[in-house]
Amino acid sequence: MLLQFLSHRVTHHHFELHGEFLEHDGKVMILRRSERVGTYRGKWAGVSGYIEEGRTPSQQAWTEIREEVGLDADDVELVQEGEPLEVVDVDLGRKWIVHPFRFRVLKPEKIKIDWEHTEARWIAPEDIGRHETVPGLLEAWERVAP
Repeated sequence: MLLQFLSHRVTHHHFELHGEFLEHDGKVMILRRSERVGTYRGKWAGVSGYIEEGRTPSQQAWTEIREEVGLDADDVELVQEGEPLEVVDVDLGRKWIVHPFRFRVLKPEKIKIDWEHTEARWIAPEDIGRHETVPGLLEAWERVAP
């Protein structure tokens, strides 16, 4: 995966995102993005989304976990909030500011993915880079890794 960082000669639209890594028994869940989402169709990602106006990254993270994988506050616990990561996608002309989080899943049997994803896999964290992922996924994991 090639990440190109912002240069002063390229104009990008700026988007604030949150990205959640869900872990259980030493594995991390990755989700394949469906054909119904706006960007990165078919790529592997964590739970993620735009940060809505008036909400903090943390508030939005909890909302998306509930919406995308059906887990509530009793089903997960926040382990780590990482420093934001800037990812520039030159092809899309977008600069993403990703706020990464790591959550421990307490009740994995309750996971039910929504329309934004077609499948979920539990993988070893060191295998993130072996998958075709959204830009910056490995770097985001490194910001919250143990």
